[in-house]
Amino acid sequence: MEAARRWLAEQGVGQVRDGWVSHEKPDVLLTANDVAHTWAGDVFAEDLDTADQLRLAFGLLDLLGEYWVTCEIRFADDSSEGPLPADVLWDGYRRRLEADKEVEAVTYSLWVDWFEDRTTSATAFAEVLGNDIEHVVAEPSQALLRRARRVLECSGPVPWSVKEPTYRTALRLPALHPALFRGLRAGFHDVYGDLEPAAALALLDRLDLPADTRHRAELRQVLAAGHTNHYRSPGAWDDAVRSCS
Repeated sequence: MEAARRWLAEQGVGQVRDGWVSHEKPDVLLTANDVAHTWAGDVFAEDLDTADQLRLAFGLLDLLGEYWVTCEIRFADDSSEGPLPADVLWDGYRRRLEADKEVEAVTYSLWVDWFEDRTTSATAFAEVLGNDIEHVVAEPSQALLRRARRVLECSGPVPWSVKEPTYRTALRLPALHPALFRGLRAGFHDVYGDLEPAAALALLDRLDLPADTRHRAELRQVLAAGHTNHYRSPGAWDDAVRSCS
């Protein structure tokens, strides 16, 4: 983060009490989002090797906390100069998913960029959780649990065939059941959500959840009826809400 702060200072950008300012327009207060949109892409033009450019970009993400920084990372990965070094890229995501602070920009990036894109969803899901789920279940440290929960909760768009083995493994650890439930629910509600109703229902029925878990009964009803997605079955969820109320 401090390297990113120094880099911004070299671009003439500094943090003040209520935001950011540039040396060119010191009277104009900038938001973190303004800074991200204006300068984050320039990181990948720096005279550094690609791995160091990427590390600097992650430092900007830590400093600014803005989703747009993850967009620039994705753009760089897709560019003619890409792909970015996979070890640095996915280690950067994993470390931030394990952090004991809010990571909304990171989880949103996974959800709408990496997981919704069928050309990247399998690799992304494997890198941030699928490859490690056995280790998470066997040795569930707080950091690993944070990562697993965050990934499961935003995994709705991941193809069912990709995520089902990870879901079944996560089922062995009750601490992951609430996040697994939210992942199943997102698989039904997300525009690009993906699930297989019978298999999802079998998982749902094995979750150890509080009796008053909101929307559990409704989810069970739509899955039992064979519905795969809220948008492919208009009205099914509303019908379930009415019948379960």
